[in-house]
Parts: sequence; structure tokens; C-alpha cells
Amino acid sequence: MRVGIVGTGFMGRTHAAGWAATPAEIVGFVSKDGDTAVSLTNQYGGQLYPDLASLLADVDAVDICTPTHLHHEMVLQAAAAGKHIVCEKPLARTLAQAEEMMAACDAAGVKLLVAHVVRFFPEYALARQKVESGEVGKTAVIRLKRGTFQPKKAADNWFVDFEKSGGMMLDLMIHDFDYARWVAGDVVRVYAKNISGSHKNAAVDHGLAILTHANGTISHVEGSWAYPPPLFRTRLEIAGDNGLIQFDSGQMASVSVHLHQRGEESPDVPLPGSPLSESPYTTQIKEFYDCLANDGMARVTAVDGYKALQIALAAIQSAQTGQPVVIKN
Repeated sequence: MRVGIVGTGFMGRTHAAGWAATPAEIVGFVSKDGDTAVSLTNQYGGQLYPDLASLLADVDAVDICTPTHLHHEMVLQAAAAGKHIVCEKPLARTLAQAEEMMAACDAAGVKLLVAHVVRFFPEYALARQKVESGEVGKTAVIRLKRGTFQPKKAADNWFVDFEKSGGMMLDLMIHDFDYARWVAGDVVRVYAKNISGSHKNAAVDHGLAILTHANGTISHVEGSWAYPPPLFRTRLEIAGDNGLIQFDSGQMASVSVHLHQRGEESPDVPLPGSPLSESPYTTQIKEFYDCLANDGMARVTAVDGYKALQIALAAIQSAQTGQPVVIKN
């Protein structure tokens, strides 16, 4: 399989490393940053293309790692050329765009895979596995937290342009919106609050969303672009009627499972591998490769990307209006 990567920022570089760990051939890159693109071709081979149109004739699949507001047009262009597509999250900036993208891929008979990488982090995958096995019983409350500093770029900082990125709730919290839905199923109601602005010359963007799932589970999702660099912290807690699962990136490298029937605190569950084990981004790309090359099953689909976008946009709407938003599935 021949793959072309569009965008050579952090995600483009990260995806390139993932594709290099598969049998796929990296044909080349499309980028506005010539220096970065040259560096990647030196490292992984392939050539530089001036635009997506010139790349399409030489590839079987396109990996779109560009800013959110560019996803819609590029996916439509790749689908029209009959190419399979991997697209970074969020799938699109609006639901109408996402619907058009999915319809175009269906009509062209090509796959559209959305890179929601949290599903591939071993701690998060293990916690979900334990929920699926019934070990903690019926889920009741999920608490998810993801906090870091506001992304900054030397040039066009599209992250801080709400019309382009959707802000922190869409760009960052969507990770945990997707994960909450993966664990507890579809969301039917969203209520959210956020604080944004600046403090002592630092950007502040902090949000909290309460998701009501169709099965009755309640998810508390907290996200922040208010931390001082280089801090990045994540946390998960899943409470069921038979026990509790916990993970805190700042405290431990294991998932804690505490079950009622054991009569005492359960030990931490060690993760497979070591701190030097495979990057979850590489795990994700390997699974996407199998899906595209061998018609395998990927744990995240275009529908998942759409549903996560739906939740994120509902959270934004709720924060803006002060009212809960009902989601019809």
C-alpha cells in the first residue's frame, strides 16, 4: 500500500513514524513547511508534493494531518479520487461537513478512519476492556480529565482561532468525549460550562461537561488549556456497581482496579510492556494499515468520529447558552 501524508506538523511527523512501522510505502508529503517536509523525506523516503491534487495519483491512501478547518475539503478531494483516508481528529469543524465527508466516502467506496488515539493508549484500552468483561459491573459514573497548556505555533496559530479549531472543547476534550462514549455508549444529553480569557499574560481555557448516556451512566469530562507549560496530565475513573477503575498519569503507570467481592483493596494491574513499549500512535496506524490493506476491523470508525464531534459541539453550545443540549441518536 502506498500512503501520502498531508501536513508535517507534530501529528504529521508522528503519523509518519507509525506508517514506517508498517509494510506501507510512504510515497511523500504535502506541507507548507519546506524544512520539516525535507527532513521527513530524508528520514522516511518519498518526495515533496506541492498540493494534495498532485499527490493523489501516486497513492492508495491519504493521511490527513492538517488543521481541523481543512479536513472537509481534503477528504472530499481524496474520496473523489477513490483513495482511502485516515483523518486526524476532530473529523470536521461542523456536523454538516462531517455528514458530507462520510457520504462522499460511502459513495466512492473508500474507507474513512478517524484518528482518535486515546482508544489506543494501553491504560485506556485496558480500562475499557475491564468494563466490557463485566469486572466492575454496570457503569454508573465516569470521570475523565485532560489538562495541558494552550498549543502555540510560531506562525499561524490556528488553535486559538475558534472558527478554525473550535477551541479547547473541540480540539482537546473531544478525546475524552469519544472515550466516554466508547466505554458507556451513546450520549443523549450534554451540559457544559467553560472559562476562557487570559490571566497574567497566559491564555486560560478550562471546561467541564456532564454527559448523560442512554444507559444511564453519567460522565464528568474536564479539559483545560490553562496549565503552565510543559505540564500535561490525564486521569480516568470508572465506577461500576461492582468496583472502581482508576488511572492518573501524574501518579502511576498502572491501572488500579478495586472490586467489592474481594473484601479488600485490589492491587494495581500492571500494563503489558514497559515505559519504552510501542507508541499508541504507532499502534493506531498499524491497526489502520490492517483495516485498509486487509479489510480488517479498526476500533474507531467515521461514525465514531461523527458522534464525538456531535458531543463536542453540543458541549460548546451548552457552554454558550447555559442550557443543556439533547442529542438525538
